[in-house]
Amino acid sequence: MTTPNSRDTAPGSAVVRHSSGAVRGRLEDGLAVFRGIPFAEPPVGEARFQAPRPVRGWDGVREATAFGPPPPQESGFQGRRGVLEAATGDDWLTVNVWTPAPDPTARRPVMVWIYGGAYKLGHAGSPGYDAQHIARDGDLVVVTFNYRVGIEGFARIDGAPANRGLLDQVAALEWVRDNITAFGGDPEQVTVFGESAGAGSVASLLVMPSAAGLFRRAVAQSVPSPYFSDELAKDIASAIAAEAGLRPTAADLATVDPRQLPTAGETLTTKMHQYEDRWGAVAHTLSPFAPVVDGEVLPTTPWQGVAAGAARDVELVLGHNREEFRLFTVLDGRFGKITEEDAASALRRFGPGPDAEQAYRTAFPDASPGELYELVNSDRVFRMPCVHLADAQVAAGGRVHLYELTWPAPGLGGVLGSCHGLDIPLLFGTFTADLGNLLFADVVPSPEALALSSRFRASWTAFARTGNPGWPAYDTEGRAVQVLDAEPVVTAYPEEASRRLWEGHVFAALPLIG
Repeated sequence: MTTPNSRDTAPGSAVVRHSSGAVRGRLEDGLAVFRGIPFAEPPVGEARFQAPRPVRGWDGVREATAFGPPPPQESGFQGRRGVLEAATGDDWLTVNVWTPAPDPTARRPVMVWIYGGAYKLGHAGSPGYDAQHIARDGDLVVVTFNYRVGIEGFARIDGAPANRGLLDQVAALEWVRDNITAFGGDPEQVTVFGESAGAGSVASLLVMPSAAGLFRRAVAQSVPSPYFSDELAKDIASAIAAEAGLRPTAADLATVDPRQLPTAGETLTTKMHQYEDRWGAVAHTLSPFAPVVDGEVLPTTPWQGVAAGAARDVELVLGHNREEFRLFTVLDGRFGKITEEDAASALRRFGPGPDAEQAYRTAFPDASPGELYELVNSDRVFRMPCVHLADAQVAAGGRVHLYELTWPAPGLGGVLGSCHGLDIPLLFGTFTADLGNLLFADVVPSPEALALSSRFRASWTAFARTGNPGWPAYDTEGRAVQVLDAEPVVTAYPEEASRRLWEGHVFAALPLIG
């Protein structure tokens, strides 16, 4: 890979030649930023619902100054919109790069971000994922990318590979391996990091044979528990296709414009509770999509695969927020309105084992109905999956650092607590974008918030550079955890009561029960 001739580069811009051709980005406050570089062909036409295909090269210099269009997706959930403003078109599979200098000799560590969104929303061009502060503060290269979500990326349909969204992620990581040197990065020092569905994607990549060797380190923030068995995923796909009057096949679904098809998923989501006898607890969740343990693309759940040693050589940071589920009760208008009956139903439906309700009430005797409701949902969906994955890594002889975020979001008068997603604006420093608009609503970030934000970036980038985020590794004896608050401390795992309740639970692929 060579440096372009000076005549290719206009003032305020930077040009890099990589495997597909030359791209021109912008110089922005000490960084060179490249947006919307294709890493695969548009997955439309004959490529619809198929594995990502290698991108064709181009002649001349391609402008890389605007984010690529988001993948087709639902409009939002719980009253919040997904994509607000973005480019349109079919070139969904693109990468973006922030680099201190596109110098092939620099070989800086690389961090690759995978967005969340319940596997049905999200795109790398969201303002909340502006990676300039991470790249600048850490003096490293940051890559973000789009992957297919919803029906296009995760519906288990005939005539298509499973987990196409995960295959997109592998293709993006292959692009990083093959091209990041030209942008000043080191392909031998790649760290993947993601939150929520992005963390579930990171966990999936840990056990996917096709992703082996593509990254050295990984950060998973709030790993969600749902993984579907092949049978369950196919049954859900049949129900989604039926909403569009179609069969669950690639041929049938390809007759619908990809921008119109998400409506079928949205419609099903509103009536998922009707399928409780077939789908169990999944019928009472927010998304009909999750990674599918199909035996090929994803051979096993992350917990089983990591325990067997699949990620033994990958250094990990795992963690969660204290009041994870508070975000959803607030957005759903139910905060402060959970009844005793609501709490009892949630404990029986979502708790570990047949005696979960009594076990929770015994472990938390002073908890209100609202607190019990949030505890069991936070534990089931995010907190215990993270701890169990850490335990699996330790059992396999691997290294992992565990954290819990306990600092409360200041927005909405502080009712949100340390809720799901708070780590994103803190990590990226994007307090007035996307979810930050809610979490920091009408509140100027305090010195305390800015200091914690800086600590997040310092820890994550130090980990990407050295494998050490700045606190001791976790083990199953002392269970040392970094608590991230106004005054961060290292202590034994704070949610020990919940951990003991879930100690014997197995996070398996969810079955079809009907």
